[in-house]
Amino acid sequence: MAGILAWFWNERFWLPHNVTWADLKNTEEATFPQAEDLYLVFPVAFCIFMVRLIFERFVAKPCAIALNIQANGPQIAQPNAILEKVFTAITKHPDEKRLEGLSKQLDWDVRSIQRWFRQRRNQEKPSTLRKFCESMWRFSFAIYVFTYGVRFLKKTSWWWDTRHCWYNYPYQPLTSDLHYYYILQLSFYWSLMFSTFIDIRRKDFGLMFLHHVVAVSLIAFSYVNNMLRVGTVILCLHDSTEPFLEAAKMANYAKFQKMCDLLFVMFAIFFISTRLAIFPFWVLNTTLFESWEIVGPFPSWWVFNLLLLLIQWMSGVWSYLVIKVAYKALSKGKVSKNNRSDVESSSDEEDSEPPGKIPHTATATNGTNGTNGYLLTGACPMDD
Repeated sequence: MAGILAWFWNERFWLPHNVTWADLKNTEEATFPQAEDLYLVFPVAFCIFMVRLIFERFVAKPCAIALNIQANGPQIAQPNAILEKVFTAITKHPDEKRLEGLSKQLDWDVRSIQRWFRQRRNQEKPSTLRKFCESMWRFSFAIYVFTYGVRFLKKTSWWWDTRHCWYNYPYQPLTSDLHYYYILQLSFYWSLMFSTFIDIRRKDFGLMFLHHVVAVSLIAFSYVNNMLRVGTVILCLHDSTEPFLEAAKMANYAKFQKMCDLLFVMFAIFFISTRLAIFPFWVLNTTLFESWEIVGPFPSWWVFNLLLLLIQWMSGVWSYLVIKVAYKALSKGKVSKNNRSDVESSSDEEDSEPPGKIPHTATATNGTNGTNGYLLTGACPMDD
């Protein structure tokens, strides 16, 4: 074990040439990030998760009820032991052959069985009330952490000139504000990791989980090798779009369609400009080129930048979805469902009818008049 730890914490990987861990030990004159500080993240993440549960129960839920958002789910499928057994044990999407067999067995017409399976699938979708509460929590936390980040960063030199992210690196002291901001952000992402499997599951669950893993890795990685200055810039930049996204979703759940559309367009503008313009030309410019010029590359520098490039790729995928929905919003006059719809929130839900059958046209049962705002979770690294 000692050999593995020595290999993992090899100074030649983590630190620039001629710098050792001993050089970054805390002294009376200066405090530096220490790897053991990260143990604090887990109790803080648990506390954030508990605060979320309390907030959703005692703040978000009353707000939702005041806006006439009810917990009522979609229409309940009529109880039927045979169909329930097929649904739970065999398939949620019976093919044409199975539908015909069930039709003969129950003496129901095929369309009635199709409707039953559609209603039964819809029963497993989260209620609009639950989705509103989740969005209100994310909105509230995003407002707080973004406001704190802006108030902190506007007083720093590296916010105005990113070259200061690398001057005197890695001998840059850890201030209390910087420590609080970083630990809070990392704890929040760990709380998202905890709640990933109980939150509303969307169709890009895999991509979002990858995003959370990369975000946690980047934040922890940059803390250990003291790249905190550029890390704070990345965090604040990505936090800037989250309030617009969650506000648009809340407006949609409350059926304020015009407000939803306006907020979504604002979100789309901010998201695309930050992810496809500011991030590559401001952040990647400093991490790839300014740092090379001032500090020079070293092994963990390469890993850090590779993770940032992975973030950029995910941002490109999400930007495509944003543009796709924005185009529909402008052409049709309202924000409509997209590939990451909150309405179709479960990853295994596809309410299409079996081939060869005429689809049953159903009215929306999600409380959103068939629309659903934008539906990409805005967390992006070191952002959902």
